Amino acid sequence: MSDPRSTPSIFTRGAVDLSALRPAPARPAPSGPPAAAPPAADGAPQAPPAAIGAAVIEVTEANFQTEVLERSLSTPVLLDFWADWCEPCKQLSPVLEKLAAEGGGAWVLGKVDVDANPRLAQALRVQGIPMVVAVVGGQLVEGFTGVLPEAQVRQYVDAVLKAGGVAVTPAEDPRLDAADDALMTGDLDEAEAAYKKILAETPQDHAAESGLAQVELYRRIQGVDAATAMAKAEADPDGLAAQQLAADIEVLSGQAPEAYQRLVALVKRTSGDERDEVRKHLLSLFTVAGPDDPAVSEARRALARALF
Repeated sequence: MSDPRSTPSIFTRGAVDLSALRPAPARPAPSGPPAAAPPAADGAPQAPPAAIGAAVIEVTEANFQTEVLERSLSTPVLLDFWADWCEPCKQLSPVLEKLAAEGGGAWVLGKVDVDANPRLAQALRVQGIPMVVAVVGGQLVEGFTGVLPEAQVRQYVDAVLKAGGVAVTPAEDPRLDAADDALMTGDLDEAEAAYKKILAETPQDHAAESGLAQVELYRRIQGVDAATAMAKAEADPDGLAAQQLAADIEVLSGQAPEAYQRLVALVKRTSGDERDEVRKHLLSLFTVAGPDDPAVSEARRALARALF
């Protein structure tokens, strides 16, 4: 997920003037004994907003200044706008509360009942619920409306924490563990289905993209005798199928840089549809390694030079 500080689409900082939500200065209290809290509708005294848990609090118009604006100067605050009648809210809120508990105090979840706090809802432009936004350093980081899969909610939380300067340790993803286990045991169909499911829920998940590319790679070399394939590639340096298969074998043998060099050299010697076929094959091998691999970065530069 992109850093909220540099993504204008859904993570726009300062989109709302939060200073408008600061309450007016309190009038001097009259002399005499302190007044009791005003009674609620049923006649019982109103209690101050209570903490639902160590990392989950109730946010109201009265405590927004202290619990959100001031707190956000040191700890990011995510706001969950909800209502009793909202069924989707009942799906998203437990996910947010779970992640807040797992956060160990790195961030705080503030729950805002839109029916009880219409001024907050209006000021933050709530047009539908559930809606999640964040406040970091006293500034708004826009979020999302509606129910998202837990993995995408985690990504949003991580992005907010990074915006607040909080170091984020990637959480283990049981979905990836299951997909990787299927891949390691050779169940390519199950692994493929699992990786595709992750990508449907979390587009551009680099680990899942890499796993799916590995599935395709393993399928290409099934039943192949490595020594024979490498000998054919040696004898036919311009044969697309032979060179691509040799590159696959090199990647699986821990010789990825050599595989990249092989295909970049082939790109230089080809043109038209053949060149595009080799280029796409090379990109699939880059995906196996992932975008942060230094060898991939170097090979991408070499590919660019070969193409242009």
